[in-house]
Amino acid sequence: MKILITGKKIELTDGIKGAVEDKLSKLDRYLHEDTEVKVTVSARKAKQKIEVTIIPINGPIIRAEDSEENLYAAIDVVYDKLNKQLRRYKNKLKGKYQAKGQESIRFQNIEDNAAEDKDGEFDIVIERHKKFDMKPMSPEEAVLQMELVGHDFYMFRNIDTDEISIVYRRETGGYGLIEHE
Repeated sequence: MKILITGKKIELTDGIKGAVEDKLSKLDRYLHEDTEVKVTVSARKAKQKIEVTIIPINGPIIRAEDSEENLYAAIDVVYDKLNKQLRRYKNKLKGKYQAKGQESIRFQNIEDNAAEDKDGEFDIVIERHKKFDMKPMSPEEAVLQMELVGHDFYMFRNIDTDEISIVYRRETGGYGLIEHE
């Protein structure tokens, strides 16, 4: 597994990099050696935040994040979240992706936890299906539409690219734009 660590508004010391690599290297037994793991460490006031995105060769992206006053505690929480996600998704992903001979996630190394599977078991149920017409508009106009309907995000057809895009309200203030590459 390839771990890429970046920092935002924080200087990445060897101690921080070492702690992140030591903890996340425990996931190595679950992942293919070419799997990319992107780690972003950031600081904001008294909170330290770590975001980890596992990008398998094939299959779904797995992501976890946590904010704590102590960065090392946040690293532990994120590791636990990723470990739990891998166990939780084992059966669903194994049938779907491993049947095709793909080896991004090594399910044989993930222990079964029957008690947790029953508690954490989930069936994906789409409770609402909605269709709407998307007229071409600029991202700025989409933000205004989003504010008018009182949502946290808004999907629209970008007038400049003619692609589907999404604008969203950021937790830190301001807005974000998601576009297709």
